Amino acid sequence: MVRKDRQNPSHVLSIILAGGAGKRLFPLTQDRSKPAVPLGGKYRLIDVPISNCLNSGLKKIFILTQFNSASLNHHITNSYRFDPFAEGFAEVLAAEQTMTNPNWFQGTADAVRQHLHRFTGREDDYQLILSGDQLYRMNYQRVLESHWRHGADVTICVIPKSEAVASSFGLLKLASDGRIEQFREKPKGDALHEMRTDTTPLGLSAEQAAERPYLASMGIYLFKRSVLIDLLADASMIDFGYQVIPRAIEKYDVYGFLFDDYWEDLGTVEAFYKANIDLTSSDPHFDFHDMTAPIYTRTRFLPSSRIERCEIRDSVISEGSVLKGARIVNSIVGIRSLIGEEVVLERVMIMGADYYEDGDDYEYNRQMGIPNIGIGKGSIIRKAIIDKNAHLGTGVRIINEDRVQNFDGAGYYIRDGIVIVPKNGVLLDGTVI
Repeated sequence: MVRKDRQNPSHVLSIILAGGAGKRLFPLTQDRSKPAVPLGGKYRLIDVPISNCLNSGLKKIFILTQFNSASLNHHITNSYRFDPFAEGFAEVLAAEQTMTNPNWFQGTADAVRQHLHRFTGREDDYQLILSGDQLYRMNYQRVLESHWRHGADVTICVIPKSEAVASSFGLLKLASDGRIEQFREKPKGDALHEMRTDTTPLGLSAEQAAERPYLASMGIYLFKRSVLIDLLADASMIDFGYQVIPRAIEKYDVYGFLFDDYWEDLGTVEAFYKANIDLTSSDPHFDFHDMTAPIYTRTRFLPSSRIERCEIRDSVISEGSVLKGARIVNSIVGIRSLIGEEVVLERVMIMGADYYEDGDDYEYNRQMGIPNIGIGKGSIIRKAIIDKNAHLGTGVRIINEDRVQNFDGAGYYIRDGIVIVPKNGVLLDGTVI
C-alpha cells in the first residue's frame, strides 16, 4: 500500500527529452532542434508536452537539450516564466561535459542519467519521462492515479494499434490486470502475432479490441525514484525503449496505462506535414481551439492579420500576417506571413517569419538580388512546407509535377513527395520546382 503522503503531484518531476538530432525531419531541423520546429502557425512542438504538464497540475519541468538548442532555449525562456514565489519552473538542461563524464548524451536514458542528481533529490519524488516531438492531449493525473492504485514501480503509457501499423512500434503485452508481461521492438510475422492483447479489461469495447489488438509504447514513462536510480546505475543502459524498459519488466512491477485518443509521433516530414494540414479540416484530430486544456506558447503582441480581396477555404491564418488577393485552400499561414497578389496556396504549411523587414532590409535585398521575405506575386504552391523567413520571388511555381519523392535541389528539398523551402531560403523570380 502506497503511503498517502507520497501521492502528491508536487513530488512529480516532468522530464522532457528534447535532445535528439531529428535527422528524419531534415531540413526543418537543419538550424533548430526537433522540439523547436514550428507547429500549427504559432506554436512549437515543445509547447505540447509542456502544456500537457501545466494542464495536469505538474509545474516542475526539465527539458533536456543537446543538438541545435539555441532556438529551443530562447523559446522556452521567453514563453514559460513562473511566479517567483511559486514552486513551478521550466528549466533547460543542456548536455555538458564534466570532469567525471566527458561524453555527450549517448541516448535517451543516458541523457537522464547524466542529470540524475538533479531529478532525485527527494526520496518521495517520481519522474515522468516525456518526448518533445509528439502531438496529443493527456491528463497526466490519470497516469499518476493508475500508478498509485497499482502500487507500480513503473507505468508505461500505451495506445491500441491495428495489425497494419503495429510492426512500426515497440509493442507491449499486458495481462488482464494491466501488468506488462513482455516487450518487443517492431516485431513482425509470428513474433508480432504473439503480442496480441485482449484490451477489453482495460476499457475498450469488444469491437474496438478486435480492430486494435496491439498495444504500442508511447514513449511516456512514470518511474518511482528508487527504481529509476537502480535501472540507470548500469551505464550500458543508454536507451529507454530498447534497454531500460525491457530490464524494468524483468525486475519490477511494470503496468500499462491505456490511452485511447489522438496521438501522433511527428518524427518524419510526412507525419509532420499531415498533422499540420489536418488542422485545417472542419473536424481536426487535434483541436488547438479546445480551451479545456489549452496549448500555451510565447506571447508576441502581434497585430491582427490583414486580409484583402482573398479567397480562403479551410485554412488557419495566424496573427500578424498580410494577405493580398491570394487564393488559399487547406493551408497553414504562420505568424507575420506576407503573401502577395494572385498567389495560390493549396495544402501548404507556411511557418511565417521571425520579424518584419524594414527599409534597410529592402535595400539589402535589392543589392543582393534576392526577393523580400514572403511569397511573391503570382506564385503557385502546392503540397509544400515553407520554413521561416523564406524569400520567394514573383511567379514561383512549386508543384512537383513529376511527383519526385526525395531530392536535394538548389534552395529546396523534397522529402516524402513534399517540397520544403528551408529557413531563410531563397527562390528567385520564376523558379519552377
